[in-house]
Amino acid sequence: MMINPRASLAGVDAANGQCWYEIRAMTAGRVEIFLYDVIGGWGITAQQFVADCKEAGVFDASAVDLHIHSPGGDVMQGFAIYNTLSRLKAKVDIWVDGVAASMASMIVCLPGATVHMPENAWIMVHKPWGGIAGDSDDMRDYAAWLDRNEALMLSAYMNKTGLGQEELEAMLKAETWLNGAEAVEKGFADTLEPELQAAACVNENKLKDYQNMPQQIKSLFAPRAEAPVNQPQQPAPVQANLTPPATQQPAQQMTNIDVAALAQQLQQQMQASNAERVSTVSAVFEAFPTFATLKAECLADFTCSAEKAREKLLQALAAGTTPSAGPGAIHLFAGNGNLVGDSIRAAVMTRAGYAQAEKDNAYNGYTLRELARASLVDRGIGISGHAAPLAMVGLAFTHSSSDFGNILMDVAHKAALMGWDEATETFDQWTRKGTLTDFKTAHRAGLESFPTLRKVRAGAEYKYVTLKDRGEPIALATYGELFSLDRQTIINDDMDMLTRIPMAMGGAARATIGDLVWAVLTSNPKMADGKPLFHSDHGNLIAADLSIDGLDSARKAMKLQKSGERHLNIRPEFVLTPVAIESRANQLIKSASVPGADVNSGIDNPIRNFATVLSEARLDDSSPTDYYLAAAKGRDTIEVAYLDGIDTPYLEQQQGFTVDGAAFKVRIDAGVAALDHRGMVKVTKK
Repeated sequence: MMINPRASLAGVDAANGQCWYEIRAMTAGRVEIFLYDVIGGWGITAQQFVADCKEAGVFDASAVDLHIHSPGGDVMQGFAIYNTLSRLKAKVDIWVDGVAASMASMIVCLPGATVHMPENAWIMVHKPWGGIAGDSDDMRDYAAWLDRNEALMLSAYMNKTGLGQEELEAMLKAETWLNGAEAVEKGFADTLEPELQAAACVNENKLKDYQNMPQQIKSLFAPRAEAPVNQPQQPAPVQANLTPPATQQPAQQMTNIDVAALAQQLQQQMQASNAERVSTVSAVFEAFPTFATLKAECLADFTCSAEKAREKLLQALAAGTTPSAGPGAIHLFAGNGNLVGDSIRAAVMTRAGYAQAEKDNAYNGYTLRELARASLVDRGIGISGHAAPLAMVGLAFTHSSSDFGNILMDVAHKAALMGWDEATETFDQWTRKGTLTDFKTAHRAGLESFPTLRKVRAGAEYKYVTLKDRGEPIALATYGELFSLDRQTIINDDMDMLTRIPMAMGGAARATIGDLVWAVLTSNPKMADGKPLFHSDHGNLIAADLSIDGLDSARKAMKLQKSGERHLNIRPEFVLTPVAIESRANQLIKSASVPGADVNSGIDNPIRNFATVLSEARLDDSSPTDYYLAAAKGRDTIEVAYLDGIDTPYLEQQQGFTVDGAAFKVRIDAGVAALDHRGMVKVTKK
């Protein structure tokens, strides 16, 4: 049995119509939100708060005024509110009308908000606390969970105040209360406002929770005889006399421990907790009398909470139905998943060497196994039934509330992209990049050029020119491979499987495109006119040695190409050579004079720097002496087309029965084809 953390002491009693917040849509796109009492009290969750925010237009507002007078509340509900309001695009002003204690003080620290505090308002920060009944492993897990919640709260405080972690930790440990002036000095608030009388009373049972509460604050927790003056308009639920639900008092310090009394107290707590559990589980099934058997199973299972019962009911309702959204559908939820998920992702990226370590990240230095555990425990997902490491890691991959698999996929995708970028390929320096939107065969229309423009006499009409289409076919194909990250990889903390394997596959994807490009040159495919790409009829196949005369002959052949009757004057920009003759080609092209001639003869090199030499080992496999000339990048030479223009590998994740973990597929959709013979020349040895 788990006793809720310190901040979540309000009971579940929504029948009296009370609520701890109110939302008001004002004029000119302004919305007011009042958080006035125990967050999560009376069984009203953050999910309902988010739904009401949406209905009131909070997410579309241009300005939001958030008024806070709260002693704190449920930790998870507070995280949900913090994350939800952090995403607001509107200008946010926060007004501490009385007290912002415990979890409410974290909401005060919303990123980008301006915080206003009167001199007699208060902020309190302290360490989260709670209790648990169970074995030693359960207690260690719960202690670790409290520490991680504290780390998340510290991160929010540091981002708002700029104070150091050690100073804030000391403030939390001491249960620190700050008035308006002190809060401004410490950075918790931005502007100091004139003093106001107390806005309204809140749950007076919270007095029992705080040990260091200043005496002047206690009046805020007692009912007032008359309404205060100069107070901001209060939410209707708060103006009523509140009858707070029963709360759980913190344990008292004892010098002589009465074991029997302590056991009896614990038993009473467990009985009370189970009675509450039975009530909330029964409420889940009120509208579904046909599921009486499932209800009885849930009531008999002491570990089955209302949330688990709701999940089982939804699964039973969904049995035999077809989901309306596919596996790729996006599901939005309110919770502390953003903070936990982003922190875990940053920690893994740091270990992989893809990001700098964030000093305030509580997960720095964690192993993959520890991060898998944190992705469950820090979201409040129980793992008592999955104590074995293999079972726990498997749950991290498969649980719907854990994004551990997606985090690993992000890191693997980063590694695959690095492998793609670092692959030593040269084809993209001279080929043309294209886009295809489907896998059907397309025809690239290289229209015959205009021979000349006809003269248009004064008052005469312009005439349409007749163009001839020549189309070379090109089609996409999919290239890919699979790799897996199983549970043993996570338990063994094998970062190589997470980084080196995807990186190698990313490099292999780029090499695959290179294979396709260079194969076009060496295989000499047929063009749309029925003739090979390099053919004497095309004027782009000559026999010559690698010499100044041979290179000059190839250059002339390209420049003399015609489209109909028009000279195209295509200049070669690249000489594509096997590695075997790379040095010789560079010597011939970069020499100031003719190699072999007397340096004082005054004979200049006629082809000096006329093109850039690119060597490719794949050409050596075909012929160590043949070489090619290619026109500038963007001309009609060889096109490399990608699906929707995405020229990087794509990573997909799949969980199934064949792998105890997750399988990842690296794929790329590309097509390669020659567009025109006139932008390329092949030179074969005599």
